[in-house]
Amino acid sequence: MVPLDKHGYPFFPTPPPTHPSAPIYDAQQVGTPNKGGPVTISARLYPANELSSETGVVTGTVSNMLTRKGRFNLSYKGETYTGEATRLSNESRRGVASGFSPKGGYMSCEYQMNTPRQGAGTCIFSNGAKYKIQLGN
Repeated sequence: MVPLDKHGYPFFPTPPPTHPSAPIYDAQQVGTPNKGGPVTISARLYPANELSSETGVVTGTVSNMLTRKGRFNLSYKGETYTGEATRLSNESRRGVASGFSPKGGYMSCEYQMNTPRQGAGTCIFSNGAKYKIQLGN
């Protein structure tokens, strides 16, 4: 027995397509509600001045909440920095991030996302170390 649609034509259901590399866009980007959860992406900070070259590459993670906000976590010089990122109003891709460590260190970043899973920007720490940040794979 073949199911029929409302017009009496045969209806053959097909599974939704799977595209593992396709980006997941949030409601602000395409105008439809997002039914997925947060997307966790890698963050790599590459030295951009002499002070930052002392530590080399710094790594961490960012959880994109798909609500124009995110949370991040990284380790810098033995301290854990946590913070949040927010997209700027009237800007679909640009954002700022701020973080803090329990010992009083702080950092701030500016970034631009190409997709919810990939972006780039700059970060500066309270000691003056500057980094170029790459987000995603």
